[in-house]
This record gives sequence, structure tokens and C-alpha cells, in this order.
Amino acid sequence: MALNGGKTFVQDEEKQRLLLEEHTEKHFTAGEVVRDIIIGVSDGLTVPFALAAGLSGANASSALVLTAGLAEVAAGAISMGLGGYLAAKSETDHYNRELQREQDEIDTVPDVEAAEIADILSQYGLGPSEYGPVVTALRNNPKAWLEFMMKFELGLERPEPRRALVSAATIALSYVAGGLVPLLPYVFVPEAGRAMAVSVAVTLAALLFFGFVKGRFTGDRPFLSAVQTTVVGALASAAAFAMARAVQSV
Repeated sequence: MALNGGKTFVQDEEKQRLLLEEHTEKHFTAGEVVRDIIIGVSDGLTVPFALAAGLSGANASSALVLTAGLAEVAAGAISMGLGGYLAAKSETDHYNRELQREQDEIDTVPDVEAAEIADILSQYGLGPSEYGPVVTALRNNPKAWLEFMMKFELGLERPEPRRALVSAATIALSYVAGGLVPLLPYVFVPEAGRAMAVSVAVTLAALLFFGFVKGRFTGDRPFLSAVQTTVVGALASAAAFAMARAVQSV
């Protein structure tokens, strides 16, 4: 009977392995990178766009608008990249602190931590006879026990080792890519008023495209995302332009 039971278990395990190999799930797993791209591009499209529109409203020349815009893009990329680095570094530091705190609790009060495992599993509908073996197995595997507590008790995922640097570079480069779009017309059109009209058209088109792509990647309705992104950018530039006109008229 024991041999048959062991054979059945091996067969079931082999069947599960084959099922997992045959089944491919299509989940989007690059959420952090996409989030950084969204932050960088959206700010890059709207902030320089608003600055250029505001300077154009003050009757500045295309050369002045371009110079100020490029300076803003450079400063903005550095600032945004630094912000992304510090945010990701803070997440890593927080995770490491909680990891050490949880390890200390497992070492000093293992029975309490084991009871927390049982409590967590009971919330998923498992009874004592079902979660008991799981608790025992985790207590016999300290590394898995620690990872379980971090994920299911604290809701924390281990950050990627190079997350801070990748986040900084992604946000900064995305900001530059987005920021150059509204400034390009000022390179080719010497008259600021005409350049602004072209910049408005180009930037609104870029905002629509970016919002649509963002919606596709984030699971939102692409057309709604495109409209929302475009409206935010348009409002930002309109506000800057109106403020410049108001200051000029004083």
C-alpha cells in the first residue's frame, strides 16, 4: 500500500509538472519599468510643453524658448532620475529593515510566528488539518519561512538588486525623450508664435499616442487613457500660456 501511494504521488507530481510546462500564462511582469517610463514620458511631454507655451505667450524668440526648454529638460531629467533613484533605494532599504526584523522575530519567538502562518492560511479557508503540515514544513525550512512571512504577512516583495539604478536611468531617459518632442518645432521654425502652433499639434499627437500605448500596457481602456493624458497635457500648457499672458499685460 505504501509503495502504491508513493507511486501515485510521483505520478501526480509528474502530471502537474507536465501541465505547467504545457500551459503558458500571458501576464505582464514589467510593471515597475513601465511605471518609470510613464512617469518620465508624461512629465517630459507636459512640463517642457507648458514652459515653451508660456515663453511663447511672453513673445520670446524661438532661440530663447529652445534654450530654456533644453535647460529645463536637462535639469528635469536629472531631478526626476534622482527622485526615482532615491525612491527605489528607500524601498530596498525598507525591505531590508523589515527582513532583518522578521528574521529576529523568527529566531526569538518562533511559536508566535508559526501561529501567524496558521492565521494567514486560515484566511484562505484552510482548516487546522490542512494548514498544519504547511506550518511544519515552513518551520523546517527557515529561508522559505522568512520569505513566506515577508510576502504574506507584510506584503513585501524582494526588490531587484539594481532596481534603483535602472529606475533612475529609465525615468531620466524617458523624460528626455518626452521633453524633446514639444521643443523640436522651435528648432525649425524661427518665429515663436508659429513654432508654438506646430508644437501644440505635435505634442497633442504625442500625448494621444503615448496615452493609448500606456492604456494598452496598464490594462486601461486605451482610448480613454489617450484622452485623459491629452487633456492633462493641454490643461498644463494652457495654464502656463495664460499666466505668461497675464504677467505680460501687467
